[in-house]
Amino acid sequence: MLDINSGAVHVVDKMIYDMMDTFDGTNDEDVVAALRGTYPEADLREALGELHELMDQKELFAPDIDVPPTFRQSGIVKSLCLMIAQDCNLRCKYCFGDGGSYGQERAVMSPETGRKAVDFLIGKSGPRKHLEMDFFGGEPLMNMKTVKAVTEYVHQREKETGKTIKLTMTTNGMLLNDENIKWLNDNNFAVVLSLDGRKAVHDAVRPTAGGQGSYDRVVKNFHKFVDSRQGGSSDYRGSYIFLRGTYTHKNLDFTKDVLAMRDEGFDTLSMEPVVLKDNPELAITEEDLPRVREEYDRLTKAYMDAHKAGKGFFFFHFNMDLSNGPCVAKRLSGCGAGHEYMAVAENGDLYPCHQFVGREKYRLGSLDEGVTDTHWPQYFRESHVLNKPKCRDCWCRFFCSGGCHANADLFHGEIRDVYEVGCEIQRKRLECALYVQAMLALEKQAKENN
Repeated sequence: MLDINSGAVHVVDKMIYDMMDTFDGTNDEDVVAALRGTYPEADLREALGELHELMDQKELFAPDIDVPPTFRQSGIVKSLCLMIAQDCNLRCKYCFGDGGSYGQERAVMSPETGRKAVDFLIGKSGPRKHLEMDFFGGEPLMNMKTVKAVTEYVHQREKETGKTIKLTMTTNGMLLNDENIKWLNDNNFAVVLSLDGRKAVHDAVRPTAGGQGSYDRVVKNFHKFVDSRQGGSSDYRGSYIFLRGTYTHKNLDFTKDVLAMRDEGFDTLSMEPVVLKDNPELAITEEDLPRVREEYDRLTKAYMDAHKAGKGFFFFHFNMDLSNGPCVAKRLSGCGAGHEYMAVAENGDLYPCHQFVGREKYRLGSLDEGVTDTHWPQYFRESHVLNKPKCRDCWCRFFCSGGCHANADLFHGEIRDVYEVGCEIQRKRLECALYVQAMLALEKQAKENN
């Protein structure tokens, strides 16, 4: 049983499950009258006392969340995504970035632009000490000259300002070699590796620019990279590596892809649904949703079976804290795109996030000009879950924080709308995650009691 406003999850028996069809926090006698013939009255009244204790602890029928007054003020920038290379050596068939070009000329970011981005982040971060910078593309390893120059400048500016900038790179792995693996390790990069599961699935949707499959090459490189880190794929001096996959209409049996990556020796995984508007071959549509829901149930069982067999792995979307979740601001606004998080195109233009690059309506300004369109950052800041009409009555609103702005814009041209297919997938995925974490918590409690 989930209490929406507090985020508290309670494992209940059949009696309390039935009581909650009637109980609203104020009507004890109605509950007793409705269920007196099914359960002993004494048991019902004892359970009602326990429910009222949860209410006193604000873990049941918790009060509505108020929007913090800071949401009406200008935000501080905490994170930047640098489009280091708007070019790519793969031609993924579902790429939202038009093969890395984002609908523009293929180009790479200059070291000068990258250094300006560092100064912009620091200048807009206010008193915040801990910041983040993600090297993205296209394929960022195609522009190691700028990656290295920017990283060197980050370390310089950290010493000058006392700030700490966490560095992340998302790569397809084609260009990982001994030299840049060592360099990424020496500079403590967190790294996201793109792999879509089974070889046949990966090669079908992630071919090289020349049309060949890329699986064998990237898996070999990924193994080399993971093995180079002393803590394996789970941790390396406070950074991380995880494999991120994408499933499409062609592989709705994506449990097999998750397990294929696990069996390949990778234990920190993610698998995301593709988001496509005009691609009937690969797009996930409303007609696919029953199959997707079944598959998440199948993945949940496989995940728990692996755990019980001592072969557990980390699956990003099943990882959540039932007792100490995100702060109110995070629950309301999610990723912070457009006001706390921005993307820098290779030419220095600013956008709300990497998925908005090339959507000129949302150009915020540039590193040279600063943020010249002040409307959008404030509009994004105020586009939290309570200002999205379709989210107000959704039970998972404070877990998904209203979903992805870019996806809503893609399908409806309005970030305060929602991408409905994505919402349905998110609800099912969260249902599974809540179940997994509740079962793990019960297992832990049982071990402690024994």
